[in-house]
Amino acid sequence: MQYLGLAYNSFGNKLVGDLDFLSALVNCTHLQMLDVGYNRLGGDLPIYVANLSMVLTALYFGGNLIAGSIPHGIENLRNLESLDLETNQLTGRIPTSLGKISGLIELGLNSNKMSGEIPSDLGNITSLVVLNLFNNNFEGSIPQSLGNCRFMLHLRMGSNRLNGSIPQEIMQIESLLNLNVLQNMLTGPFPKDVGRLKNLVVISAENNMFSGNIPETLGKCLALEEIYLDGNAFDGAIPDIRNLRALKYFHLSNNSLSGGIPEYLANFSSLESLDLSGNDFEGMVPTEGIFQNSENFSVSGNKNVCGGIPELKLKPCPQNVVSRVRRRHSSRKKKFFIGFGVGVGVASLMLLLLALSLLMRSGKRNSANTANNLLSDSSLDPFHERVTYGELRAATHDFSPRNLIGSGNFGSVFRGLLGPESKAVAVKVLTHETRGAAKSFMAECEALKGIRHRNLVKLVTSCSSIDFKGNEFKALVYEFMPNGNLDTWLHREEVKGSTNLTRPLKLSERLNIAIDVASVLDYIHSHCHDPVAHCDLKPSNVLLDDDLTAHVSDFGLARILDQESFINQVSSTGIRGTIGYAAPEYGMGGKPSREGDFYSFGVLLLEIFTGKRPTDELFVEEYTIRSYTELGLHEHVVDIADITILQGEVRNRNMSTIAECLKMVFHVGIRCCEELPANRMTMAQALAELVSIRKRFFNGKRTRL
Repeated sequence: MQYLGLAYNSFGNKLVGDLDFLSALVNCTHLQMLDVGYNRLGGDLPIYVANLSMVLTALYFGGNLIAGSIPHGIENLRNLESLDLETNQLTGRIPTSLGKISGLIELGLNSNKMSGEIPSDLGNITSLVVLNLFNNNFEGSIPQSLGNCRFMLHLRMGSNRLNGSIPQEIMQIESLLNLNVLQNMLTGPFPKDVGRLKNLVVISAENNMFSGNIPETLGKCLALEEIYLDGNAFDGAIPDIRNLRALKYFHLSNNSLSGGIPEYLANFSSLESLDLSGNDFEGMVPTEGIFQNSENFSVSGNKNVCGGIPELKLKPCPQNVVSRVRRRHSSRKKKFFIGFGVGVGVASLMLLLLALSLLMRSGKRNSANTANNLLSDSSLDPFHERVTYGELRAATHDFSPRNLIGSGNFGSVFRGLLGPESKAVAVKVLTHETRGAAKSFMAECEALKGIRHRNLVKLVTSCSSIDFKGNEFKALVYEFMPNGNLDTWLHREEVKGSTNLTRPLKLSERLNIAIDVASVLDYIHSHCHDPVAHCDLKPSNVLLDDDLTAHVSDFGLARILDQESFINQVSSTGIRGTIGYAAPEYGMGGKPSREGDFYSFGVLLLEIFTGKRPTDELFVEEYTIRSYTELGLHEHVVDIADITILQGEVRNRNMSTIAECLKMVFHVGIRCCEELPANRMTMAQALAELVSIRKRFFNGKRTRL
């Protein structure tokens, strides 16, 4: 047994002894994941938890009534990546030995009754991505050593008894998305280096004892959406945060802040909640934007503010204050009109020069488009709400090699668990350093924009961002296919580890897969708004779901047909496909075409039923998988078939029936990969033939017999 998931049930009686079953699991030496979260399990966490499988990577006990302390020896589980003990009744200290689990990615101890100091040894776990310690009784200072965790995304230590200041070392974790230290006893000024946290989305530092000015560098954290600094002793003016246009929640209540309320806050279109109450602000309260609705903002407790909307019932502003504000607005208008006038003049000149340039270049195309132009965000617009780089990094455990499920010329694919529901996804990350990668990415976006089919891998969302090193990052997020790709099923002996995960495919299953692929190719060729050629069909690009339904993937070389402007963006000489599957005309510079896909499908079909790759050492010069099949078609059809088909079918059918079925399938494959494009069987014809074969030999059903 490798995985045991019992979460979200009603196991246990909230009593001692509920965890006794764990003793039996000590013998499960191959156990990799144990999830008993959110049940009714009570009693102390037994010491033999530390004796569970040495290959255990995930241990989920959260959401129960488990008491006691974390047992010593927990470091024996040295392959742990996720340890979740949240929302229980655990007491005691965090064992320093936890720091020896060097590969730990997620540690959840929040919402317990644990106490003592946070051990500096946790800083040894440099792989940590999520550290949840909030809602306990931890005391002492925040360890400086946590600054070693350079991949940290979520650092949550709120609702404890921590004191001292936030170490400057924490400001070195440039990957950080969420910093939560609320409701502690932290003191001193807020670190000035907070501006280094370019990816920070949430700061929760309310109800502490911070003092001094709010750092000006806060305005450099351009990704910030939520700032909670209320209930401290900050003084001085609000720093210049006019560039934080993504800000949604801005809470500064109950401090000693002074000065005016920044007018630019009225221009923050994303701002949903603004709390400036209980300070010493003065001057006019704006009346635009967030300040139009008193339910969304508060300035109560500021004795020297004036104006605002009538609902606030504030005193009118003195004439000098009103005049000063009007002068500022007047000055801005003058600057605008001066700038506008200059801008119009410059623009007119530029348009004139552009017109002359276009006349000189009439009839010519600019072939020097940059990758950035090709990868404009418009390519991604049709897809669902995008995810951030940080979310994908967390979903894939920092793009861990353990989650790598495939790689190619233009990128790598990682398995990930995305969002609060931990949806299984496949994250395809573009490798920018590879020549042609940008064009491949854009081709995939363009090809997938307007097509939907049950046998296409579903595109869930996308990401176009900057990584934590400041490099461009682009990724496509697909629905995860649990049964991997067709290549690992057809060539089990060649692919390391696949014999443990797959079995030989039955004749009917192979036929179903072929029909699935033909169906989607027929659709993209003839039935979608903008016909598409896939250009790189092969077994590794055919993915299989739970019931072995095939889904075609990887449109990185796909081309929209009949769109000259798009095809011209990507030189046809770059269309190589994959050796053995690419049509012969592609090797001579031929343009992308349906006929090219016909050829690739024919090769794929022959490979599915012969079990031989088109690049097998058997095939040399003009002796190809097509000629191999054609020679054996009439007299030796059974001999050229994949031996595992015969082993699985002879019990249920006589050999002549199997041979007849194979002969008809091979005939379709041979017709599809004719040398001359005009002679090839179309996808519509191939699909009709294969469906007819299934109807004749399997009663037309997706049978697994």
